[in-house]
Amino acid sequence: MTSRTFAFIFARGGSKGLPGKNIKELGGLPLLAHGIRLAQAMDRVERVFVSTDDAQIAAVATQFGADVIERPPELATDTASEWMAWQHAIKHVRTLGLDFDVFLSLPATSPLRNAQDVGNCLDALQADVDVVITVTPSARSPYFNMVSTDAAGLAHVVLGTAEFKRRQDVPPVYDITTVAYVARPGFILTHERLFEGRVRPVIVPKERAVDIDDAYDFKLAQALLDA
Repeated sequence: MTSRTFAFIFARGGSKGLPGKNIKELGGLPLLAHGIRLAQAMDRVERVFVSTDDAQIAAVATQFGADVIERPPELATDTASEWMAWQHAIKHVRTLGLDFDVFLSLPATSPLRNAQDVGNCLDALQADVDVVITVTPSARSPYFNMVSTDAAGLAHVVLGTAEFKRRQDVPPVYDITTVAYVARPGFILTHERLFEGRVRPVIVPKERAVDIDDAYDFKLAQALLDA
């Protein structure tokens, strides 16, 4: 039986790092529209929803053919848990009489992803997996060149108990990126955080894993898009 996949984009209006970023134009499209367009182009995605507290974001979402979920103000603050926004969106969709099997989150801040990246994430949601995340190789390793300071202000390697003398010998580590998240709706509704489940990572190359948080990130994404 074919699984029904619904895509969700969670876009608040109150970005501090880059005001208005979710509708800021990148490559001729509002940032938000990149994720909408990609999801709409994928045969495996049946519906696309945008959860937002912001009227301008809602208008752009509607313009590009996504269904809008009105996010309550308490779920759109700087300190609000996005996991709770996920739960709210799933419950909202179910109140519309819609049921689905696969929850796909495509954050607006990762516009350089492609359909293969998303497809790999959907493929990775197997019976022994609760959540799929995307990662990219980290530039620094806690085993070798990341430090923390003690009460005296002295630096210590974060994982200094492990004895590695060469960078080539340390285990690979990855940065979580926001290219995509995939899970079953039931898992999200019955748990409080992502890593309560069995999490499988999908590796995405750095050039498609830019996560836009501030003006520098936006310029980097624009340069990569233009390359």
